[in-house]
Amino acid sequence: MASVPVIPDSYNHVLAELECLDPLLSALRLDSSRLKCTCIDVSKRWLALGSSGGGLNLIQKDGWKQRLFLTHKEGAISQVACCLHDEDYVAVATSQGLVVVWELNQERRGKPERIYVSSEHKGRKVTALCWDTAALRVFVGDHVGKVSAIKINTSKQGKAAATFVMFPVQIITTVDSRVVQLDYLDGRLLISSLTRTYLCDTEREKFWKIGNKERDGEFGACFFPVGKNSGNQQPLIYCARPGSRMWEVNFDGEVQSTHQFKQLLSSPPLPVVTLRQDPHYTGSSCSPQSLSFSKLLYLTEHCVVTWTERGIYIFLPQSLQVLLWSEVKDIQDIAVHKSELFCLHTNGKVVHLSLLLVDRCIERLMRRGFWTLAARVSCLFQNSIVSCRARKNLPLDKLEHLKSQLDASTQQDLTAQLEELIAKLEPLDSACSSRRSSISSHESFSVLDSGIYRVISRRGSQSDEDSCSLHSQTFSEDERFKEFPAHHEDEQLELENVSHASVVVEAENETFLPFSIPLSFRSPSPLVSLQAVKESVSSFVRKTTEKIGTLHISPESRGKHEAKDDEQLPELTLNPVASPQEEKESEPQNSQLPEEDHLRNLKAATAETIAKLQDPLVLLEPQCMRRVLQEWLVHLEEKFSQEHSALSVKKNKTVCAEEQRAVLEENLQVAPADRDPVDKEQNDILEDCIEKENTAETCVKSMCESGTDVTVPLGCGFQVSPPCALEPDVLKDLVELTTLCFELCVFSAGSAEAEESSEGSLPPAASGTLACRFMQSYFFLLDLKRVKQRIITMCATSPDVWETYIAGLKEITCHSPVALAMESEDMLKILKLLHDLGPWDNSPLLLAHAQRLYEKFGETALRPLIKFHPSLLPSDIKQLCRNDPAHFLAYLDSLVKSKPEDKRPFLLRSLLQPESVRLDWLCLAVSHDAPQRANTVDEEGNPRPRSHLFTWGYSQLILLLIKLPADFVMKEKMADICKSHGFWPGYLFLCLELDRRKEAFTNIVHLDDLSLLNGEDGSIPETIEEWKFVLHLAQNHSTASHQHSPQNGIAVSNGGLSCPDCITVENVALLLAKAIGPNRALPLLQECGLTLELSERFTGVCEILRIAEKRQRALIQSMLERCDRFLWSQQA
Repeated sequence: MASVPVIPDSYNHVLAELECLDPLLSALRLDSSRLKCTCIDVSKRWLALGSSGGGLNLIQKDGWKQRLFLTHKEGAISQVACCLHDEDYVAVATSQGLVVVWELNQERRGKPERIYVSSEHKGRKVTALCWDTAALRVFVGDHVGKVSAIKINTSKQGKAAATFVMFPVQIITTVDSRVVQLDYLDGRLLISSLTRTYLCDTEREKFWKIGNKERDGEFGACFFPVGKNSGNQQPLIYCARPGSRMWEVNFDGEVQSTHQFKQLLSSPPLPVVTLRQDPHYTGSSCSPQSLSFSKLLYLTEHCVVTWTERGIYIFLPQSLQVLLWSEVKDIQDIAVHKSELFCLHTNGKVVHLSLLLVDRCIERLMRRGFWTLAARVSCLFQNSIVSCRARKNLPLDKLEHLKSQLDASTQQDLTAQLEELIAKLEPLDSACSSRRSSISSHESFSVLDSGIYRVISRRGSQSDEDSCSLHSQTFSEDERFKEFPAHHEDEQLELENVSHASVVVEAENETFLPFSIPLSFRSPSPLVSLQAVKESVSSFVRKTTEKIGTLHISPESRGKHEAKDDEQLPELTLNPVASPQEEKESEPQNSQLPEEDHLRNLKAATAETIAKLQDPLVLLEPQCMRRVLQEWLVHLEEKFSQEHSALSVKKNKTVCAEEQRAVLEENLQVAPADRDPVDKEQNDILEDCIEKENTAETCVKSMCESGTDVTVPLGCGFQVSPPCALEPDVLKDLVELTTLCFELCVFSAGSAEAEESSEGSLPPAASGTLACRFMQSYFFLLDLKRVKQRIITMCATSPDVWETYIAGLKEITCHSPVALAMESEDMLKILKLLHDLGPWDNSPLLLAHAQRLYEKFGETALRPLIKFHPSLLPSDIKQLCRNDPAHFLAYLDSLVKSKPEDKRPFLLRSLLQPESVRLDWLCLAVSHDAPQRANTVDEEGNPRPRSHLFTWGYSQLILLLIKLPADFVMKEKMADICKSHGFWPGYLFLCLELDRRKEAFTNIVHLDDLSLLNGEDGSIPETIEEWKFVLHLAQNHSTASHQHSPQNGIAVSNGGLSCPDCITVENVALLLAKAIGPNRALPLLQECGLTLELSERFTGVCEILRIAEKRQRALIQSMLERCDRFLWSQQA
C-alpha cells in the first residue's frame, strides 16, 4: 500500500462544506446566466442574496426557507448589509447608486416596507455598506471616496446615543480614492481606501490616518474585538499591507507592530472537506506567497479571515500564526457569522463553509452517514486525532464503528489506513481498555467539557462499578445549540423519522450496543440526530444475523457454497463431504497462494494479447481482433467467470441440449446421499443455472437455430468487485480488453455460438442474452462509460441489455446514501443529497440513482435532472423512459429552455450525436402535445386556412431542431415530417431553405394569412414571375373561397376591409405596390388581367404611395443639397 501524506498535528481545524446550497439557488432561480447572485450578507437569522434582476432574497437559516423577496426597480443589487443588533432592518445598494433601507416588520407580522431611500450616491457605484453596532445607522462608501451615514428614525429606535449626524443623510468624509471596506465598532468607523486606512470617531467628529506609508491597491481593514475575559483591554485594528503583511493598530489609530505572513504561507494548503470530491493533501511545501488581502473579516474568537483569487486564509494575528489556508478559486465576496463562511463566487454560486475542529467535522460526517468521507478525513488528520483534545469526541469505539461501515472489498486501502490509526490509539487506551470491557449494560455516562465523566445508573442496575467507557457520550443541550446553529430542521426531521425506534431503545434498558450510541434515560435532545442510531442498529442486527446464519449452516450446504466460490481457482478441488475442520484448514492455504502464481497465466495472456492487438494487420481487421480476443477470453473465464464450471461441464458432455436436460432432471430426483461428489457438484451448478437464468439460455446454440426468443437472466448476481487483489496496471489492461470484447460482441470463448455472436449471425435476442451474461460475469472489468455508449448506439433493439446494465449499476450503488434514502425521503431531499455527493463528472453511477428516482416519482423526477447535465445526457434519459417518450420530450424541452436563447442552438447541436437522432426527436416532438392532423391538413393534403396558428406544445424545440445546420437530404426528410404532421411554420421555413419557393407560396395561400408574405423570413416574392405566380394563386383562392362561402349577404367579397389579413387579389396587389411602387405595379396588374378585381381602396392607397414617394424624393434631394453646400463651405 502506497503511503499517503498525513497532515501535521499542528493543524486541527478544517473548512467543511456539510450542506450544498445549489438546490436553494435553483429554487430561487439564481443559477442561470441571465439571473445570478451578485452580493451576499449573513446574520444570525438571515442569509441575504442580492440578484442581478433587482431582487433581494432573505432566506431563514433555520431550515433554509425563503421568507421574503424584496424587489427594486432601481437596478441590480450591488451591496447588501443586515443589521446585526436588530435583524428587522436591511440596507441595499443598487447599481444606480441608490441606497434603500427596509424594515421587515417580522415582529408585527406585517409586510416589509421601505423606510428610506438615499440618492446621495446616485450615479456612482456603492462599494461598501456597514451598520452601526448600536444605533439604526447605515454607513455608505462609493467608488469616488465619498462616505455618508443614513440615520433611521423609527419607533423602535428608543433612546439612541446622540451623534453628529443631525439629518437623515450626512456626509461623513470624502477620502482620496475608492472605498474598499467599511467597519464599525463602539463609536469608531474604519474606512479603508485604495491608498490608506482612516479611523473616524463619529461621536467626537475626529479623523486619523493610520500609519504613514501609503499603498496602491485593494487592501482591507477590520476591527478585532477583545474577548469577554480580557478586562478593560481595548479592541484592536488590523490593516492589510502589501506582501502578505498586516498592521496591528490600537483603538486610537496608532500602529503597534507589523506582522509578516509571507514565509508562513509556504505551507501546503489544507483540503476543504466536501462531498463534491475526495480530500487530497500533497504534503509538499510551496513557495512563499506575497499576497494582497482585499478584505479582512473578524471570524469567531482570535481569527481573521481573508481571501484572494487563489484561496481562503485564516490567521491568528495575535500569535502570528496561520490557522489554515485552503485553495478555493474565483471568490467574489465572503460573508461571515461566527464560524460560518458564505462564499459568493464570480459565477454567482454560493458555498456554505464551516470552520470546525477536525474531530467535530468527522463526528458530523458520521452523524450524516457519510462514512467514506469521514474515514478519509480521519486518515488525513490522524496526527490531530491521536492528540488528547480530539480523542475526547472521537474515542476508539467510534473509529471502530466507522471502520465497520466501510466496504472491505472496494475500500481496502482506506480500511487499512483506518486500522493503522486505530492501532496508534490502542496503546493510549490500554489503561482503560480492561475497565471498558467490564462495563455493565445498566450504566451510561456523558463527557463534560471539563473532562469529567458523568455516570448515570439505570433503574434496577445491579452494578455500581465506575465506568470510563465512551460508548454513550453526549453533549449537553447548550453545547448542541452552540455547535449546530444552522441544522435544526434537518435534525428535527431525523428525530421524527426514528421516533418509534428511540422509544424501543429506551424501553429495553438492558440492551447494550457495541458501538458509540447515546442511550439516555431522559428524552434525547431534539438536536441530536437519531438517524445514525437507526442505521447503526440495523447494520449491527443484519451483520449479527449473517454471522449466526453462517455458524448454523450445515456442512453439506457449506461445502456446496464453498465449492461455488472456489470455481475461480485454476484447479477445482471438489470435496463436499469434507469435515468442517478440514474446510477451515484449507481456506487459509487457498487464500495464501501468491498472487503471481494465481494470476500468472492471465497476466501472460493479457500481455501477449495487447502485443497482438498493436499489430496493424490485426488492428485494422475486426475478425482478426475478435479471434485474438476469443483466445484471451479463455484465460479470463478460467479465473473470473461465474459460470466457468457450468460451461466446462457442458463442453464435456457429448449429448445434445435436450439430453442434458433430461439427465439433469433425473439427477435432481436422486437423494443427496446417493450422489457421487463430483456429479453432485456438477448437478448443483447446473441446477443453479437453471433456476437463475433459463433453460433456453444454457442452450443458446440450439435456440438460435430454432429462432426462439431468449430472455435476460436478471436473476443472476453481478460480479461488481474483483474476487482478488489486482495491481493497478494489471487491472487497467484487463478493463481495456474486457471492454473491447463487449464492443466487438466477443461474449464467449471457444464455442460455436461465440463465433456466431462475434460475426453477427446470431439473432438480436440471442446476442443480447450473451451480452447480459457477459456483463454479469465481468461487470467489475468493464469501462462503464464505453459500455453505456455501446449499448445506446448498437443495442437499441435489445432493451434487456440496457436493463442488465442498469441492474449492475444499482448493485454497485445499493448501499449509497441515495439508495438508502430512496425509501423514506421525499424527492427534494434526495435531489439535494445527489447534489451534495457531486460533482459526478459523467459517472455512469448517476444513472442508477436517476433510474430509482424515475421509478418512484415518474415524470416529475425528470425535470430536476437537468441540473446534472452533462453527467446525465438526453440519450440516457431516453433510455430510462423509453416506454413513455412523452416524458423524454418534457425533459429535453426543459433542458433546452434552461439555457439562454442565444445558447440553445449550440446546446442542442452538441446533443445531436449521432446526427440521426435529430429525426427521431423531431418525430416525437411533432406527434406529442400537438393538434389533430385533421385540423391542420385537409383531404387533399393541403394546409387548412389559419392552421399554422394552432398551439404546439414543443414548437420551440421543433423550430430549433429545424433551424440547425443540416445537409440537403436531412432537410428534405425534416420537411416531409413537418408536412405529414401539419407543422406549417417549420415546413415553410424548410421550403425556403430548399429553394422550393413556389411550393412555399402555394402553402401560404392555402393558409390564407397575408402576414406570412413579409420580408422577415425571406418569403416575400423576389421576381416579377414570382409576383405573377402569387397573384394567380390568390385569384384562384378567392374564386374557390367565393364558391364555398355562404350566400346569406355576409360573405366578404375579395378580402375587402373586413378581412385585411386574408390572401386576396387586392391585398396582394397592395403588397406589390408597396414593394415595387405603384407606377410599376399597375402595368403588371393590367398584364395579368386583374385590374377589374381592384376596388377604389386600391386606387386611393396607390395615390397615397405616390405622394409619399414624391415627398421622400424631395426630402432626400434637399438633404443632399444641404450636405453639398456644407462641404463646399468647409473647403472655402
